[in-house]
Amino acid sequence: MSESATSGARGMTVESAFAGMRSVSPVVFKAGCPDCRRRFELTAGSLRLAIGATSRTTFYSFTCPECGASVRKPAGERIVELLTGGGVRTLRLHSTL
Repeated sequence: MSESATSGARGMTVESAFAGMRSVSPVVFKAGCPDCRRRFELTAGSLRLAIGATSRTTFYSFTCPECGASVRKPAGERIVELLTGGGVRTLRLHSTL
């Protein structure tokens, strides 16, 4: 790298580095509770994803913010992709063979 390129980087301020960047809204997911039938939005931190060896052991879960019920729903390939892309914490389940 040439000296002029590195000296320019050293003179860069935090303000100039982030100039023009827009704030990013947190990802929210729409969900529903099978117990109270309410619909709501949840942040990635409110959801957990468990990926098992089969479709029967792959699911996401959350606590209903309206009634407090623990909800567990199956997660197909597309749901797994959306949740992981949105920052939902993931637990990989391993078989005990």
